[in-house]
This record gives sequence, structure tokens and C-alpha cells, in this order.
Amino acid sequence: MLTGLAEAVGAELVWATYWRNRANTWVAPRVGLPALRFVPIPTRFRFRRRSSPARWKAQHVAAWIGSTPFVWFEDDPEIPAMLAATAGIGRHLVVTVDPARGLTRDHIESARAWLLDFAH
Repeated sequence: MLTGLAEAVGAELVWATYWRNRANTWVAPRVGLPALRFVPIPTRFRFRRRSSPARWKAQHVAAWIGSTPFVWFEDDPEIPAMLAATAGIGRHLVVTVDPARGLTRDHIESARAWLLDFAH
């Protein structure tokens, strides 16, 4: 479903995970994805006042992506609020995925509609 989405809308798939390149060797072959670029999120979260793992991840993704529009499939429900509070990022859609259910066609269709609407 993900590669079909990327092909249909001309998007690039990228890992945004603490797994970093290990996602290419462990996850990708099991779900039928090719090796992908990844956001270099440091694996060591540094606890700071008013900080959280979601904020840490969102800050690194935002710094990496900059003003490029993007869709992010994410299982951490805090990520949308963290991105909303991050200045300087491009238009984006966060599709929250329940880790117990996984990615569904509805998630893909939501992303497809947003990306196609964005392109027009």
C-alpha cells in the first residue's frame, strides 16, 4: 500500500523511526518495502524539562524535513501536537495509526486525498 501511494502521488517514502537504518534490514523485508532513506533521529533521548520522546522525535523530523510538505504515519498520539508547536515546518498531515491494528487502507486513502489535494 505504501509503495503504491508513493508511486501514485510522486512522493518519497522515508523512515522516521528510532530504528533508523535497522528498519531497512529488519522491518522493510517483512512488510515488502525497499530500502528507504531515514531521518537520523538520535536514539538516546535526553530528558529535559517539559520534554518528551514525542517532542524529541518531532523536533528531529522537523529539522530534517524543513519546509517540504509531508505525510507522517505515526503511532504516537502526541506527535500531531508536537509538530503543531514546531515552527518552520511545511504543510503536513499526521495520520495516527493504532499500533494494535496497524496501517489500513483508510490511512492510505486519507494520505492520498491530502497529497492529491495539496498538488492542485
